[in-house]
Amino acid sequence: MEYSSDEIAAARSLQFAMYIDASMATIWIYNYVCSLHEECTFLLRSHWSKVKGLYIITRYLTPILLTANLYASFISSEDPSKCWVLGDMNSGLCIVSVMCSECFFILRTYALWNKNRMLLAAMLSTYFTFLVASFSVEFTDVVPAAYATSAIPGITGCYHSSTNFQFFVPFILLSVFQLGLMMLTLIRAIQIWRINSSRLYVVLVKHNIFYYTCGFLFSAVNIFTSLLLQYAYHTMFYDFQIVILAILATHMHLHLWQMSRHVHRSGALVHIQMTDMSSADSMA
Repeated sequence: MEYSSDEIAAARSLQFAMYIDASMATIWIYNYVCSLHEECTFLLRSHWSKVKGLYIITRYLTPILLTANLYASFISSEDPSKCWVLGDMNSGLCIVSVMCSECFFILRTYALWNKNRMLLAAMLSTYFTFLVASFSVEFTDVVPAAYATSAIPGITGCYHSSTNFQFFVPFILLSVFQLGLMMLTLIRAIQIWRINSSRLYVVLVKHNIFYYTCGFLFSAVNIFTSLLLQYAYHTMFYDFQIVILAILATHMHLHLWQMSRHVHRSGALVHIQMTDMSSADSMA
């Protein structure tokens, strides 16, 4: 039986999307194994706080998301109804995961600005406005996006059969928010760079800039793939961005916590004020 070029292209896109899902799972497992000792130390020796709970949610929500993605990759063409359920589940998990990841850096920015409550209120109000908008776009469509499966036997998985603005609007909102946080971090770094040049402060600023840059670049890639590519290609990096941001947020938190322990042990003076809701529990 001969298949059309569109059917072959769609099948290849599903295979490529499966490879992306497998690579995400591999990256997460590798990162988890490499940081297992540090993570156990943090979970056992750090004091319980809100940010520790945030860490646990961010860290262990990712494997749930990856499991759902891998399961969706094996949906047969005879059972496409599961695509709707897994698609909504995937969207919800992604939004919650990125919400938790961003909270780390909202609190870090709050700490950099000497716990300015007006700034925190502005950041949180903007953030929750964007979250509500993202949830509204994802789950209140008048015409939901249709899912399609491959017509070629042996090719599993499903994809959105048409491009919809709901796919890239959340990434536009996320990139705008991260760009705003990056500007706040840069402004604060310029203001007090000569006053506070401690290693802990430098690491905190570098972490923030690197995270925002990665998030902004990934969002740009996802926006362009949504607009320019077809089949499973236009959503193939959505979850990849969410997983990478979660890995960065938790890994950077572990690194900062370890550094803060070393600083306190050495008796060095640190001018960064952190609360129990900040990204370094022990710097209260």
